[in-house]
Amino acid sequence: MKKNILLICIALFFITKGFSQDKKVAVVSFYGDKIIGFSELGLGGEELLASVLELRDNPDFDLKPIMDQFHDEFFNTYSKKFPFELLPETEVTTNEEYIAFTPKYEKNEDELKRYIVHDGYKYIHEGFLGQANEVATANMFSDKADGVLFVEVHFELTKGFGIGGTATVKMRAYARIALYDKSGKKVFAINEGANSKKTTVMVGGIPVMSTKKILPMCESALEKLMKDLEKRLPKIIKKADKL
Repeated sequence: MKKNILLICIALFFITKGFSQDKKVAVVSFYGDKIIGFSELGLGGEELLASVLELRDNPDFDLKPIMDQFHDEFFNTYSKKFPFELLPETEVTTNEEYIAFTPKYEKNEDELKRYIVHDGYKYIHEGFLGQANEVATANMFSDKADGVLFVEVHFELTKGFGIGGTATVKMRAYARIALYDKSGKKVFAINEGANSKKTTVMVGGIPVMSTKKILPMCESALEKLMKDLEKRLPKIIKKADKL
């Protein structure tokens, strides 16, 4: 029931905001996050946080290949299902104003270590803390596009089977796809998640956090998420076209 309501709301936004296939949208930020969340576990504390940060800084924990795969799937497959056209990426990434743009809530070099920002793009914060970046980027491309799109991927550990601090643990991949119109007002935000088939184990509240374990779990979760998105997006667009 909740999903149906969400789909109807998104469809109504499409109609009221006038987004259709003759409209164009600029993707202005596309990144993944190397910090693995663990709030759902409710355990671990400082020891688990230290493992998460160690993983972030480990060069073997390379999420770029799967983020590149997600990027290609997004532009080659998902983009064809939206009721609008995406601007060619080069029109965004080679835009002089975009290159010179300093986003609000900008991250320093150390903070940016946690993000896999796709080639040519900037890390640009979207949502939750005001709409300064959304308005600025929308204005930046208002002569070429009717809106701007932000895409991000995050990963979170989630408990599987077990009791207390001894259990299996899965990875959950989340994608957020948020669209703003040319005035910087939110049109919609899609938040989808999927769990990995692969697991690790948690003993004494601490999951095994080796790259050998965690990287395949991230790959598994994102692969499942991509398949789910491919199935669900047409239903959203179909409803949008009917209303």
